[in-house]
Amino acid sequence: MTGPLTALTGADIFDGTTRHVGRALLLDGATVSSVLPVAEVPTGSKIVAIEGGLLCPGFVDLQVNGGGGIMFNDDQSVRALRVMADAHANLGATSILPTLITDTPDKTRRAIEAVVAAIAAGVPGIVGLHLEGPHLSRGRKGAHDADLIRAMGEADLSLLIDAARRIPVLKITVAPETVTPAQIERLCAEGVLVSLGHSDADFDACQSAAEAGARCVTHLFNAMSQLGNREPGLVGAALSIGSLSAGLIADGVHVHPEAIRTAIAAKRGPGQIFLVSDSMAVAGSNQSEFSIGGRRVIRQDGRLTLENGTLAGADLDLLTAVNNIVRWGVATEDHALSIATSVPAALHEGFGQIGRLKPGAPADVLHVSEDRQSLLSVYRTGNRVDALTTKNSADILVQ
Repeated sequence: MTGPLTALTGADIFDGTTRHVGRALLLDGATVSSVLPVAEVPTGSKIVAIEGGLLCPGFVDLQVNGGGGIMFNDDQSVRALRVMADAHANLGATSILPTLITDTPDKTRRAIEAVVAAIAAGVPGIVGLHLEGPHLSRGRKGAHDADLIRAMGEADLSLLIDAARRIPVLKITVAPETVTPAQIERLCAEGVLVSLGHSDADFDACQSAAEAGARCVTHLFNAMSQLGNREPGLVGAALSIGSLSAGLIADGVHVHPEAIRTAIAAKRGPGQIFLVSDSMAVAGSNQSEFSIGGRRVIRQDGRLTLENGTLAGADLDLLTAVNNIVRWGVATEDHALSIATSVPAALHEGFGQIGRLKPGAPADVLHVSEDRQSLLSVYRTGNRVDALTTKNSADILVQ
């Protein structure tokens, strides 16, 4: 024990899988000690009485392109990662995978080095790296730069394998058209979390990639071959292949609520649907626009689009995503919370015990209001996150 225990009482507790009523969340400094009856809180503990609402694990977001006014593609530095992590912590995501979308080999290397340095420096909230491209399909590029999309070569493979040995969690999004099953098998053997996306591949190609070790699908339904009566495509593979889990953007813009309902009902396990924000530079800020590779992105009415109308990421946070699928009647609150916390965290052993309020887990805790519309407090490794910790600009939103 590092000091006096702290007991949070007076709110329901969702520990990542199970709801507890009339209990206390006991914290031992930076870690969770236990969830226990209030009457069993050890003598001498500091009691923090909370008036209602819900305590739950900090959200785990595996697709974060930017935040606090910064795009990772524009600034691959420890400072930028700290700004992004703080901005998202204020939105409830206490663990993020900063995501570099398709870019040059030099920027990919710089992104890897920045994440390695940030983790070595103990930057809170940075738990790994997601490289979304450049090994994608030009036909399903979305907002990615087609000129930078290419097949994976031996040098790329070596770079990724080296990165996986230095980063707790390396997630990559690839298309079966540009990466071979043999390459996927080598990457997975090194602990890379391979996700399929931005692909026009048929079902058989997707199945081969899954058999080689791919375990995820990136932003289900978006930028991929769709479910058809004669060709199930990547959507069909994501739903029917039990070893695949799939991230999903529940903003009501990228995917219709009824498609989300169908996907969750149809998903064959043990893989599950989980929530991602696919957030961009504007997350946690009042910015109305930003740029990707020199192309203007406009923020309007809950959408982020290039000037030609192509969706360019999402204007979304995970509390909103959770509330959306509950409000749409797609999932219960406990299910919605689990797919924003413990489910994504279970995808790779490198995540450790994040996404759960279990003994020994980091004390990443959200206090959500009674109406579930706002965050009343955010704790990251036992420390309360104060708004404006990014010190990036005066327009960071205060929760």
